[in-house]
Amino acid sequence: MADIITRDGTWSFDGETVRIVPGGKVHPVRQDLGELAVPLRAVAGVSFEPDRKGGRLRLRLRSGACPVLRAADGRLKDASDPYQLAVEKDRAGVAEYLVDEIRNALLIEQVPDGPVDHFLLPGPQVPVSGGGGDGTASFDGRTVRLVWNWKAEGSKTAGGTVSLPLSEVTGVRWVPAIGLENGSLRFDRAGAVASAPAKFDPYSLELWGLSKREHTAVLVAAAVLARMPAPGGAPDREAAPAALPQAAPAADDHDVLLRRLRELGELHAAGILTDEEFSTAKQAVLKRL
Repeated sequence: MADIITRDGTWSFDGETVRIVPGGKVHPVRQDLGELAVPLRAVAGVSFEPDRKGGRLRLRLRSGACPVLRAADGRLKDASDPYQLAVEKDRAGVAEYLVDEIRNALLIEQVPDGPVDHFLLPGPQVPVSGGGGDGTASFDGRTVRLVWNWKAEGSKTAGGTVSLPLSEVTGVRWVPAIGLENGSLRFDRAGAVASAPAKFDPYSLELWGLSKREHTAVLVAAAVLARMPAPGGAPDREAAPAALPQAAPAADDHDVLLRRLRELGELHAAGILTDEEFSTAKQAVLKRL
C-alpha cells in the first residue's frame, strides 16, 4: 500500500486501484463528487510536478474512461480537477514514491495509454444536482429537472419546472463561464441541437460564473452521460453494476483496514500526522469499512 495524506486530500494505491479522497475544504466539484476508486486499467499515466511550495500530483486517465472528464472536455480548472492533488513541500518524497509505485504497476500490467470505448468509472452518484445562474439542474437517474430561480427570463419561469426523461436526452453539453462570457448546461432532445441562447432555451441553464458552486453543473452532465445509452443501445460504460450497492468487504479486507486504523493512530500519537491529516485519513478508511 502506498499513500499520501495532504490538506488537499488523500491518495492511496494498493496495486490495483488508486483511491482518491478529497480534503474538507476543496472545490465544490471535488467535494460533491466525493471518494473515487480509479482502476489501474483506467490510468494512462501519473506525474509529480514540484514547485517552491511543494508540488502537484496529476493522474492522467485514458481518454473516455471518466464521465466527468468527458463532460468537462478539458475545461476543469486545477482546483476543481479530482485527479490533481496539491502536495506540501514535506510530502514531496512521498508523492514521488507514489508515482513510482503506480508507474511500475502500469508497466507490469502492461496497461495501454490509449482511449477506451466505454466508461471505466461509474460517474457521479445519483441523485445529483448543481448549477446556478438562472436555475438549478438535478438528475435522479431517470429524469433531468430544471428549476428556475427569480433571475431567469420570463419565458422560462412562465413554463415552470422542466422535466426531461433520460430516454429523450440525445446529448448534454457543459461550458463554464469564462471571463465576461456566460457558460451553460444544455440538454439536446431527439437529435435537435438548440440554437437559441441559453438565456432563452428552456432546456438550458445559463451559468454566470458568480460562484464556484455553478461548476457543479458539470457533475449533472457527467451523471447523465454515464447513464445514456450508447449508439448500440447499451449504456456507454462497463460500470452498470457499479450503480448498485457494493458488496461488503471480505473478512481479510476488514483486518487490513483495522490494522491501517491502528497505524494511523500510532502516527498521530507520535506527532507525525496533524489532527487534520489524521481525521482525513481515518475517514477514508472508515468509508471503506
